[in-house]
Amino acid sequence: MTDTGTLEKIYRYPVKGLSPEPMARTTLQAGQTLPADRRYAIENGPSGFTPATPQYFPKIKFLMLMRNERLASLETRYDEASHVLTICHHKEEVARGNLETDDGRAAIEAFFATTFAKDLRGPPKVLFAPGHSFSDVPRKVVSIINLASVADLETMIGQSVHPLRFRGNLYVAGWPAWHEFTLLEQTLAIGETRLKVIKRIVRCAAVNVDPLTALRDLSLPHDMLRHYGHDDCGVYAEVIADGEIAAGDRISIVNSDPSA
Repeated sequence: MTDTGTLEKIYRYPVKGLSPEPMARTTLQAGQTLPADRRYAIENGPSGFTPATPQYFPKIKFLMLMRNERLASLETRYDEASHVLTICHHKEEVARGNLETDDGRAAIEAFFATTFAKDLRGPPKVLFAPGHSFSDVPRKVVSIINLASVADLETMIGQSVHPLRFRGNLYVAGWPAWHEFTLLEQTLAIGETRLKVIKRIVRCAAVNVDPLTALRDLSLPHDMLRHYGHDDCGVYAEVIADGEIAAGDRISIVNSDPSA
């Protein structure tokens, strides 16, 4: 068994519940998520979120794949320089707006008000607060998926499981299946960057949605619980030392000293 892996893919999710964006490389900062990861969310009815004093809210307050699988049928692109979100459906542009302006947010909100009317508990609203991330957990984290664990899931259920079902930030090759669970409280090194693994990720019904077809076609948490005795896949890590990471980088285990 080896503790060394390879960073195969990097993804961020600028708008919670919407499509991932691949990144060839990025810079991580201590105590932060990937840049622009879950920077925005679409409020599903009044949530109580206040931009001036942002707090963690559970994902049920927003449009999200666990209940709104049709989100997976949208292809979205976010331009970080202009803050413009473009939404396409079957390759055709259906909405566009600058998420930092009232008019831009209104254009995106109007699209969801019409297209997801049956899913809404109230007017949809684009939420944002400087420095805030709409993560599934209160802490600012990076999610890590072991590709060998996904392959083991495929063997267990006897069919293909797309890794993007797990909406991870970092996808790792070279670790044995489920090796990530042995790394709790350990520190990972990717170049100069250091990440401390803090928590296993408990999976919800969102992973049952195929990211390519938007169909809810599997029952992974149920099958995992029955077969493995848990419904966890992947781990959360906190960035504890700054640095640039890139697809293809080596990942190794170091001691808990960020300067190691």
